[in-house]
Amino acid sequence: MKKILAALVTAGLLIMGTASFAQFRKIPSVVTDAFKAKYPNANAVEWKDKLRVFQADFEMKDDDYQARFNSKGEWQETEKNIEQDKLPAEVSDGFAKSKFSEWEIKEVSYIEKKDGSDLYRILVRKNDIEKKYLFFDKSGKLTRNSITL
Repeated sequence: MKKILAALVTAGLLIMGTASFAQFRKIPSVVTDAFKAKYPNANAVEWKDKLRVFQADFEMKDDDYQARFNSKGEWQETEKNIEQDKLPAEVSDGFAKSKFSEWEIKEVSYIEKKDGSDLYRILVRKNDIEKKYLFFDKSGKLTRNSITL
């Protein structure tokens, strides 16, 4: 039993060690140029390769943002955390009328999308185990919900 456990631990450490040396793509200049053009006043920019998109985490006017661009430099969406009291009345009303209205709100984000279908994402928690992301459109309609990990 000890040999099996030792082998599993060793394998896990090897996997974690090799993952830390994995090569990530360089952020293409077409992506960074598109970002600079869209957000010329951005500060503290940090890039992440999310495989399907490149994500820029940045600050602007004392707010934190995440902008996502495809490999061609085309902007896809931008997300900004907002305070719950900054939700539009329609979205607050939609949440209040939803079956999740008794759940605790943990985080609220505004997501501006390329196609104009902007969303408000609300992270809610019922207990330490049950958490969901709720997505509302501008009119306050709950468009989808998903389980968080």
